[in-house]
Amino acid sequence: MDSFSTLIRTASQEQHVEAETSTFMSDLLGGRLGVDAYARYTEQLWFVYEALEAGADRLASDPVAGPFVQPGLFRLPALERDLAHLRGAGWRATLTALPATRAYADRVARCAREWPAGYVAHHYTRYLGDLSGGQIIRDKAERTWGFAKKGDGVRFYVFEEIGNPAAFKRGYRELLDAIDADELERQRVVAECKEAFALNTAVFRALGEEFPLSA
Repeated sequence: MDSFSTLIRTASQEQHVEAETSTFMSDLLGGRLGVDAYARYTEQLWFVYEALEAGADRLASDPVAGPFVQPGLFRLPALERDLAHLRGAGWRATLTALPATRAYADRVARCAREWPAGYVAHHYTRYLGDLSGGQIIRDKAERTWGFAKKGDGVRFYVFEEIGNPAAFKRGYRELLDAIDADELERQRVVAECKEAFALNTAVFRALGEEFPLSA
């Protein structure tokens, strides 16, 4: 029988690929969009991580979600430095969430309040994704828009407190495998992982509509 972490990874593979190969992300990574599109994407991330991290303190003592709440992962301070670099010191005054982003952030916040295992599903799809595929985005952003290597503008993708990402991901998968949940609850968590990818893809779709490439 497959481990829970393997089950999650394989069950969400299709949605994962769909999110990674969205038109917006392809255009962004292909250098076909300007830095403004990258900044707008970074703004959307702020809303999702605000929802993930605002409820983290309360979940730290939860038997299911608690082991996953690790301050070394937190991204909000880095995101805020990036936004100050991209949008200027007054970035908060112009910060707006796309409707798709609002739906995503609301779902995360609701899980944080009401369903710790569901929160883990969102935690997994975001943080492990950023540790992995996020490094490709950082590298492209540095080369395309001239950000300093691992500096302001791309700090979101730099996990300074995680010295060995491969070992960290291994440990994270072990936490998933040890999660205190019965078979039905595990199936619900897998379904929520799929939902997280679908919500993320909807944000990419909305960004693609906001930044269409001229034909």
